[in-house]
Amino acid sequence: MHIRPRRNRKSPAVRSLVQETSLSASDFIYPLFLHDKEVDEQIESMPGCVRWSLTGLIKEAGEAYALGVPAVVLFPAIDESLKTSDAAECHNDAGLVPRAVRALKDAYPGLCVITDVALDPYNSDGHDGLVEKDANGELEIVNDETVAVLCEQALCHARAGVDIVSPSDMMDGRVAAIRDALDASGFEKVSILSYSAKYASAYYGPFRGALESAPKAGDKKTYQMDPANIREAIREIELDEAEGADMIMVKPAGPYLDVIAKVSDHTTLPVAAYQVSGEYLMIKAASKDGWVNEKAIALESLMGIKRAGASMILTYYAKLAAEWLKDA
Repeated sequence: MHIRPRRNRKSPAVRSLVQETSLSASDFIYPLFLHDKEVDEQIESMPGCVRWSLTGLIKEAGEAYALGVPAVVLFPAIDESLKTSDAAECHNDAGLVPRAVRALKDAYPGLCVITDVALDPYNSDGHDGLVEKDANGELEIVNDETVAVLCEQALCHARAGVDIVSPSDMMDGRVAAIRDALDASGFEKVSILSYSAKYASAYYGPFRGALESAPKAGDKKTYQMDPANIREAIREIELDEAEGADMIMVKPAGPYLDVIAKVSDHTTLPVAAYQVSGEYLMIKAASKDGWVNEKAIALESLMGIKRAGASMILTYYAKLAAEWLKDA
């Protein structure tokens, strides 16, 4: 027998030499929840995750950064009293997110700070866009009016010093509009990481619990993508690339590895993938009861996402995975 593939697996040293995919802390973007309170609160729907005060946020981001995690993305839990049908709080320069961006950049100038651009945390209707009633009295998430507000939100974050804005709304044409707005205001260096293929997924449930941002009526299927479709993802990515996106994203990650692979073969842009709250919670729940090894399963799941073609991974395991990889 001349060909014995096991020779390439015979020792840790040899396996290291022939390993095709590597995983490191520099691959991770750490999603962080924040609120406008003085205390940090554990999130019941996402064990191990916290709604951070600004003080806690700075500390947590700094610890992750020290472990080699290069970027954080911010998700605000907005007080109900500030939620309105026009989502005006989203572009308040004195609001929670701009204050957090300024504080993070003051504390860690080299940390890459990313902000979510969408209206659901600020919208009293709980949707990513503005809601109106059509001629039949049915709810409609209006596109162009929403895009105008998203531009104001992106500009607000840019004025605060953000590195990357990340529109997650899935409105048509928003990447081009945001790029034009940023450039016209002198923020041509602010990057756009677009949620290009964001699916209408059941895996988002724990996240919506964390932010209390679920839609009050209806669902998000008129703007988020059908989980059955993959060619549509390519169409969305081509549009975002043409409109000026610097990076594109597939969300969720684990159940959509085929989409990540197809997208990464199709585009020359860096591809991000979001290991979402439902993916995270399933690992947490199974490991809590001892059915799986949390460290082994979490790292294997992240390796699978990277192997599928992701250049960067948004994961709630970012800090913990960085610690595990450091000790490996």
